[in-house]
Amino acid sequence: MVTVLTANDVESLCDVETILPAVETALVEQAAGNVERPDRPHFPVGAGLDGNDPRGTALTMPAYVRGEPYYATKLASVHEGNESRGLPTIQAQIALTDAKTGRPVAYMPGTRVTNVRTGCVGGLAARSLAAEPVRLAVIGAGAQARWQTRAIAATSDLDSVSIYSPSDSKDECADDLCADGIPAEAVETPVDAVSDATVVVTATTSTEPVFPADATDAELVVAVGAYTAAMRELEPALVERADRRFADVPGEAIETGDFRDIGAEMDDLEPLARAFADDRPIERADGLAVVKSVGSAVMDLTAATAVYRRARADGAGTEVPFRTGGE
Repeated sequence: MVTVLTANDVESLCDVETILPAVETALVEQAAGNVERPDRPHFPVGAGLDGNDPRGTALTMPAYVRGEPYYATKLASVHEGNESRGLPTIQAQIALTDAKTGRPVAYMPGTRVTNVRTGCVGGLAARSLAAEPVRLAVIGAGAQARWQTRAIAATSDLDSVSIYSPSDSKDECADDLCADGIPAEAVETPVDAVSDATVVVTATTSTEPVFPADATDAELVVAVGAYTAAMRELEPALVERADRRFADVPGEAIETGDFRDIGAEMDDLEPLARAFADDRPIERADGLAVVKSVGSAVMDLTAATAVYRRARADGAGTEVPFRTGGE
């Protein structure tokens, strides 16, 4: 029998409190080299359906933590034209498989899992690298603006949150966070957001830096938006002045625009898991830590496993018979 979870199931089971320890485990195991994480192939899809151009990009993201009972494969898609169709641009589904036998275990929508596990990177970074109370600035007003803020609120004494986006989406984002009991407000410029912040999160798709380096003396900047060489959110001057630079996947983070602009090499970045060994700072740091997140299928695996275990404990989902070869 295979457990099939709906989007509503995953929404009820996948929250920050459940996923935080799963993401921490993923980053620690990955830093220790205790994982299998093949390169994720991506390829154009849809060419020939209504023209010669591709309609989108498909990605396959597998991962396994040695000694764990399951491995995961996330199937993701990016279709830029979906907004006009009333559909999400990014969609995903995750398959859990028994590592000992290869039998299918569970299938679930992967978009919320991805959003929450990525948000937890900011929560873990703030817990390890920022003194309390935290004054948070968020540049961007999409799903990650919300989940990064929720995760930081779960790990920190959060004094205030300033949200900036060039569109009116910043007001809706602030309203959503206030409805969660988080003290958030929309501001009119990126400088307004970061000038008094102790922690800054950037969650955009920008190809240019999103705030001036000299506009903030924050002790922690968490950048989660730029994931290609053409994308960048941080000015080189800010990255260069950082005393410590961390990444969830250092080998991939140095290929993003934020680090290519300063010619960073592998030795210039530490695995984020190293920060977890430190006690939370009692006082604000004089210097700056920069954390770069590009995402890892290992986090998808541990997060999906946590969701599946909650589903089994709560009796959620639908059990579906699956016949495999030889049966």
